[in-house]
Amino acid sequence: MSTTPTHEAVLAAADAIIDAFRATDTEAYFAGFAPDASFIFHPEPARLDSRADYEALWAGWVATGWRVTSCASTDRLVQVFPGGAVFSHTVATSVDSAEGADSYLERESIVFTVCNDGSLVAIHEHLSAPTTHAEATS
Repeated sequence: MSTTPTHEAVLAAADAIIDAFRATDTEAYFAGFAPDASFIFHPEPARLDSRADYEALWAGWVATGWRVTSCASTDRLVQVFPGGAVFSHTVATSVDSAEGADSYLERESIVFTVCNDGSLVAIHEHLSAPTTHAEATS
């Protein structure tokens, strides 16, 4: 029988990913995703079929000076089921890049699976197009 994660465990796993993203902490951020995780990001032309694919994209961004300056999660929903959970939220992100500062508001879903040791790891992330430009936050 599959373990159903707790609401609190899902929030803790999601917050670890969000906190690492906010800090542009590459190692901690990608530790939250399974090697075979997939990613759908609206600005990208195709789905990323592995964590390594996303890590390569991320490394390119960072190499050009990209970094997250703020990230706030609101409108959070946790849906648990035997063996995993879906976390969805609205995320307000501000970044600095070679093109300058930008802020945006997007919707995101992260699908988690329960590992053999009871921990949660993300197996899919889907980022929807910006709903509006957000005000930069500190």
